[in-house]
Amino acid sequence: MNTATVPNTALSAELSELLSVVEPASVADVLLERAFGHRATDIHLDPTSAGTRVRYRIDGELQDILPIPSQAAASVISRIKVMAELDITEKRMPQDGHISSRRFDGLDRDIRVSSLPTVHGERLVLRLMPDPSEFSVLADLGFLPKQLESVETFLKMPYGLLLVVGPVGSGKSTTLYSLLRELNVTQRSLVTIEDPVERLLPGANQVQVDARTGLGFATALRAVLRQDPNIMAIGEIRDAETAAIACRAAMTGVLVLSTLHASTAASAIEVLKQYGVPKLVISEALRGVISQRLIRRISIKDREDYIPEDDLVRRYDLEHGVPIARGIPTDRNFNTGYEGRVAVFENLQASSAIRDAVDRGATADELTEIARREGMATLRESAQQLVREKITSVHELQRIIVDTDASAGTQPLS
Repeated sequence: MNTATVPNTALSAELSELLSVVEPASVADVLLERAFGHRATDIHLDPTSAGTRVRYRIDGELQDILPIPSQAAASVISRIKVMAELDITEKRMPQDGHISSRRFDGLDRDIRVSSLPTVHGERLVLRLMPDPSEFSVLADLGFLPKQLESVETFLKMPYGLLLVVGPVGSGKSTTLYSLLRELNVTQRSLVTIEDPVERLLPGANQVQVDARTGLGFATALRAVLRQDPNIMAIGEIRDAETAAIACRAAMTGVLVLSTLHASTAASAIEVLKQYGVPKLVISEALRGVISQRLIRRISIKDREDYIPEDDLVRRYDLEHGVPIARGIPTDRNFNTGYEGRVAVFENLQASSAIRDAVDRGATADELTEIARREGMATLRESAQQLVREKITSVHELQRIIVDTDASAGTQPLS
């Protein structure tokens, strides 16, 4: 059974009842309120031939909430577009907007809105932004003890490049802000360049990139370097120019932190090469890479222990006869057995052996092997540990293995 398609029947019934008694436009406000209450990160309004399908993304997976009839859906979409200051008459071209919590009572956080014309009508995706005043403590993110020690080593570096990598939705921004929270002290000048600015760092100088005015990452980077920063954070390295400037800054006395789309810690070096950064520059600038994924936590209230079968023990390097846990699908966890997510990491330290290997053009697989010999726990090994600790399930472990193995071009475990 595909649990992602099974709605929370209690929530669906509640919203369906509201839909029948309130003005259609007011349904939009209710959908936003309930989304925040259920820890959703996104709301999808997908048009169909029969109406609009509403889904919340919770713990990384989309969950069906309820269908809205076509006539009511038009009012809901118009209400959201008005809140986001979009043109309600424009339905043939994509639009991007923003709903500010400062303008609407009861709205917990800002929301980014994207509209897209489809053959069945206008599709909206709403991204619920994090609370700008909330920061995660590094120790609570999910680092294993040795990994946390390596992160603390990264934070003591006076200069160099530290990357946080992973696919979209892997929690990179949360980790980056947690690192910046530790580094944000009076004695240092900290400047960030972001798109968007998701959280506010008291005392830091945060720059919002605006492509409409020509203020891109590279332009902002060059300007910031003239202002004598100790620490620079780049929301994301997206192009060759930004990658080159970030590496040069890291070689000239600035501690540079950024996110990057890469599948593993070692493959981040391959991405920098693809952006045209010379191997020598990478080996001189790079100090560390934190690669991560988000995996679902087994529900605390709805779970059971069991002894895994022998093939699972062999496949996932578990202990014979030692119980692990799995979730019990219930209405309150959207029939998934999970509630909340935790990150798994692999931290690559740019040791002398790693830098020498980068200089001679070593592959990502070769760099990973060197890092493992020096004590690096891979994403797979970090997830295995969480299975042993009954925090997550073998199903989530398998997902990590398939993801990273497929990204590396190897065959996943079967």
